[in-house]
Amino acid sequence: MRNSSRSAEHVALFRAIETARGHDRVVDDPYAQRFLTGSHRLIAGLARVPAIGRRVERYIDRRWPAGPRASAVARTRLIDDLTVEALHRDVRQVVLLGAGFDSRAYRLPGIDAARVFEVDHPATQATKERLVHGVVGLPQRGHVRFVPVDLITGDLDAELRSAGFTAGEPAVIIWEGVTNYLTAAAVDATLRQIAHFKGTIIFTYVDRVALDGDRPGIAEWHAAVRDGGEPWTFGFVPAELPEYLAARGLRLTLDESARTAADRYLTPLGRDEPAAEFYRIARAEIL
Repeated sequence: MRNSSRSAEHVALFRAIETARGHDRVVDDPYAQRFLTGSHRLIAGLARVPAIGRRVERYIDRRWPAGPRASAVARTRLIDDLTVEALHRDVRQVVLLGAGFDSRAYRLPGIDAARVFEVDHPATQATKERLVHGVVGLPQRGHVRFVPVDLITGDLDAELRSAGFTAGEPAVIIWEGVTNYLTAAAVDATLRQIAHFKGTIIFTYVDRVALDGDRPGIAEWHAAVRDGGEPWTFGFVPAELPEYLAARGLRLTLDESARTAADRYLTPLGRDEPAAEFYRIARAEIL
């Protein structure tokens, strides 16, 4: 059986380390550490000591100079803000597509008034459900519905509807940290299914030029995901993305790099940390 996603564990670790910063953090995720196990949980715990936390951050940033840590933190904050914005427009359905160890269903203000559908590979989701049930103090979970689907082989539309999703009602669909691990056919099929829904989709992707892994700083990041059994397999050319989405019934309304997001959120706090220009966050309206 496939193990839970290592990339999901890493991103949860980065959120936990960020949360431990305290006054100058840009993401506050009080549950991230509880979703971790083994050495990841130990590192997150040690990061609560400020001197150790900053040392851990520097070690990660030196080892992976393209900036996966700050990229994850910046993209998380941007997606958080876009999701809260949608909730303020009275969107009452949220789909976390490839949810991993995402905790938005429990920590974003106002999200408990929406129906949240956590969609993920059955193996990763089984681990997530077990950990969620073990978190002391987690808010009520009645608004959350777990939907196990393998996006490569499963029927997303049918499984969501079976879980209570209403295709004709507005939804915000979050597809974070997933497309770069799929095939072109799986990305295409998923977007075509989403085009039958109503609302917006927020997703991340890597610039296709990064897939060869030979650009400065990228090789180490490439090696880490490859060694973890989750190599990058897909990317978009940013200039081609508007036309690609339009052909599938979607209109691009935002497309920016993790570096730009880091400049918005980290730089004003005096934090000069590496983030990737090739890792990008996009939002599209379903037409």
